Amino acid sequence: MQETALIQSILNGHTADFTQLVKTYETAVFRIVIGFVHQKQDAEDITQEVFVKAFQSLDRFAGRSSFSTWLFRIAIHTSLNELKRRKRRTLWSMAADMLQLPSSNKDPEQAFAEKTEQDQIRKAIDLLPEKQRMAFILSRYEELPQKEVAQIMEVTEGAVEQLLLRARDNLKKTLQRP
Repeated sequence: MQETALIQSILNGHTADFTQLVKTYETAVFRIVIGFVHQKQDAEDITQEVFVKAFQSLDRFAGRSSFSTWLFRIAIHTSLNELKRRKRRTLWSMAADMLQLPSSNKDPEQAFAEKTEQDQIRKAIDLLPEKQRMAFILSRYEELPQKEVAQIMEVTEGAVEQLLLRARDNLKKTLQRP
């Protein structure tokens, strides 16, 4: 069934058809969300919340953009709202996270160094200004073309290009600091 027909079917009361939209977009939404929250369980919960919001407001989908663009905007705004609600983590919880090393054949020192590096990258991404972070996550995590990122963010392709360049520069500066 074509997407517009599927949406109309859902709006006409065939709510079970929404499952098809979830199956189509759940991986993409999850990747966007995890780009913001970095924790699998949190990303799963927020992804579910995104689809609940989409279902509840489907009657407001005007079709001026593609359904995916509309849905990805919901994912971004839901992720950003979650980040705003979170309180800063305490030193103790950060230390506990650092001690949860992955079990593998790597020696603990190497695993710790890799985890520390990943945490530094995540923190650097989190420090980006909101629009740069959005463009970076959509481009790098979701691997969307600049044209689609521009539609989702409601800016020009040139603006997306500039945001990505600035994000890259800011990440380099942040990660090169001693």
